[in-house]
Amino acid sequence: MCPPEHFRVTYSINPWMDLTKPVDARLAMAQWSDLRDCFRALGHTVHELTPHPDLPDLVFTANGGLVLDDRVLGARFAHPERYGEAGVHEEWHREHGRAEFQRAQHTNEGEGDFAVTADWLLAGHGFRSSPLAPQEAQEFFGRPVIGLDLVDPRFYHLDTALCVLDDQDRSGGGVMYYPGAFSPGSRAVLARLFPEAIVAAESDALALGLNAVSDGHHVVLPQAALGLYEPLRERGYEPVPIDLSELLKAGGSVKCCTGELR
Repeated sequence: MCPPEHFRVTYSINPWMDLTKPVDARLAMAQWSDLRDCFRALGHTVHELTPHPDLPDLVFTANGGLVLDDRVLGARFAHPERYGEAGVHEEWHREHGRAEFQRAQHTNEGEGDFAVTADWLLAGHGFRSSPLAPQEAQEFFGRPVIGLDLVDPRFYHLDTALCVLDDQDRSGGGVMYYPGAFSPGSRAVLARLFPEAIVAAESDALALGLNAVSDGHHVVLPQAALGLYEPLRERGYEPVPIDLSELLKAGGSVKCCTGELR
């Protein structure tokens, strides 16, 4: 995680950004701190990246790469405003002794477009990641990768449209997603792989309710995604709502701020 100490809106590439409503940096910092403290209260270890004044989107640490089995496939960002973040993440992982780090050859934005399940990696593409990124991830990690085509620009990353709730769940559930974000073929694939999934309403998806983080029991999600609370409880999960409304102005929420170490 990276504190948004220098957080500001500098360019518009997402549907939530309204340049007439500037970010309140102090409130953004307070909300980020609440998220960090929430994870720690749930028993998780949180590492922090040092903020960089020229990299305001560094707060969205999920995009820095995919970490799996102590190996890291680093990001190759789609937009020049974020190019410098890749080196920051690479330096951090190398300093913390990852067994192997590989900078991606094809454009991908880390856990923005990669999600880990028990059996596969799910890989979104269509807006920020190359359709060649899934094959690169499969070769690097040696895990089968399921490519999913994102077609709605409001959901430009996989982590805005799908959340893995339990990466050990093999029963056909264990995820929640918004079907309208995906192509017809990708919707059919998701329905086949996860017939018991939680299907989110458009209103909850637009609240970035699927930009959530689950530890297999607690699901930390944006508080505005009210329609997801009860379905999660019915499946045995405990929703943990949190307000990240200032971060939403730059197109991110809980998952965007959280790079998971596996």
